[in-house]
Amino acid sequence: MAAALTLDQALAPPWLPRRRSEALRDHRVRLVVAYAVRHVPYYRALFERQGISPADINGAADLARLPLLDREVVRVHPERFVADTAAGRRALDFYTSGSTGTPLRVYHDQASLLRNIAYGERERAAIIEVCGTGFRPKELYVGGQVSTFRQVIAFYEDNVLLPTKPRRVWMSVARPIEEVIAACNRERPDVLVGYGGWIALFFRIIEARGLRVQLPKMVMYMAEAMPPGAREHIEGRFGVPVLSRYSAAEAFKIGYFCARRTGFHLHEDLCHLRIVGPDGATLPDGERGQIVVSNLVNRASVLLNYPIGDMGALTTCRCTCGRTTRLLSELEGRVEDILELPGGRHIHPRAIWQAVKDDQDLLQYQLVQREPLRFHFILTTADEAAFERVLGRAMPQLRALLGPDARVQPIWRSDVVRGGQAKFRAVSSLLPHRAS
Repeated sequence: MAAALTLDQALAPPWLPRRRSEALRDHRVRLVVAYAVRHVPYYRALFERQGISPADINGAADLARLPLLDREVVRVHPERFVADTAAGRRALDFYTSGSTGTPLRVYHDQASLLRNIAYGERERAAIIEVCGTGFRPKELYVGGQVSTFRQVIAFYEDNVLLPTKPRRVWMSVARPIEEVIAACNRERPDVLVGYGGWIALFFRIIEARGLRVQLPKMVMYMAEAMPPGAREHIEGRFGVPVLSRYSAAEAFKIGYFCARRTGFHLHEDLCHLRIVGPDGATLPDGERGQIVVSNLVNRASVLLNYPIGDMGALTTCRCTCGRTTRLLSELEGRVEDILELPGGRHIHPRAIWQAVKDDQDLLQYQLVQREPLRFHFILTTADEAAFERVLGRAMPQLRALLGPDARVQPIWRSDVVRGGQAKFRAVSSLLPHRAS
C-alpha cells in the first residue's frame, strides 16, 4: 500500500504559487508515464511503435505528443489499459454511467481510492464555507442504487476506520419527488445532492405545484450538467446556492465549484485537463472544445489523453477566493432527458441504466420516448442472438420502471452510434417538457 497522505498535503495544492503547483503536476505526469510504459500493455506498445521514450514526456504540455485515446478501444479492450502490477490485480472495477449509451469498465487501485478521502476535503471546504456549519454538514443524497460514488463509499465502510462518519441520508432517484420532499422536511439536510437534471426538475416541480419544503442551505449537483439557466433560477427564486463537482468514473476528481461559483477549480495534481479542437490540437484558453483528461494518480487503468465526452473552455482568470488552480470556465456536459409519464411520474436516465449496465452482450442502448407511453428500445449488439439475450434480461426491469401500460418496441442495431458535436442521448424524450 502506498505511503499515507496527510491532510495538509492534500489541501495545500489549490493554494500553492503557480510555479510550485505546476512542478507538482509535471512530476506526477512523469511518474505515471514511466509507470505506464513499464506496466501497461497499451502504452508499452505505443511508445515502442512511435519510437519515443518516457524521458520525452517531461510534463503536462508534452502529453499532447501522445495520440488521443479511442473511447471504443478502451470500452472493448479495457484489459489493455490495466497495469500488470499488484495495484492492477487488486483493483476495483467501476462502470461509467452509460449516458452516451456505451457503458465502459474502468479499474482504480485501492491506494488511490484511500487517498481520495484526503483529496475530498478540498471540495468539502467549499461546502462548509457555504453552509456555515461544522465539519460534517448533513447531506440528503438522491442518486442511483448502484453508482460510482456509492461503490466508493462501500469500499471505505469495509476498509477505513473514519474518526467521524459522514451525516448522509440516501434516497433512490427512482423514488417519487413527493417522497424526497417528505425526507427534506423530516431530515432537514444542509445539502441536497443529486444529478443536475434531477435537481432542476425538483425545484421546477416545487414552484409549479406550490409545494412546501424545508429548503437546504445549498445544493450540490454531480454526474451530469444542469440545463441552461437552472442554477440561476434556483439561486434567484429560492435563494439556495448551487455548487457542483466535476468527476467521472474514468478520472474521479476533475474539478469543483468554490463558494464564489466562478467556474470549476481543477485538481491539477490529480487529473490534467486540456481542451482540444477537431484535429486533436490543444486550443488556446477561452476557446471552446473537447475536454481531454489524463488521470495522474490511478495505478490500475491508466488513461492518458482520454476524451471524456464533454465540451468546455479554460480561462486564465484567477478566482477571487484565492485558490491558484486553473478554472474551467465553461462546461457543456451531458444533460440527460428525464422521462415524464402520465400521472406526474418521472424517471431519471440512471434508473434506465441500472437495467442494462452489467450486460456484457450490450454494445450500446437508447430508449426513445415518442409518446407518453410509447417507447423505442434500441439495442446495439454483435448479432441478433445477443440482441435477444439482452432483451430478455432488460425488458422485465424496463417494464417495471415504465409501468404495465407502456408500449415498448425493441429495435436491433448492429452499428454503434458515434457522438459528434450533437450529443448522443442514451435516454431521449421527444415530448415537450412540463413541470406537473
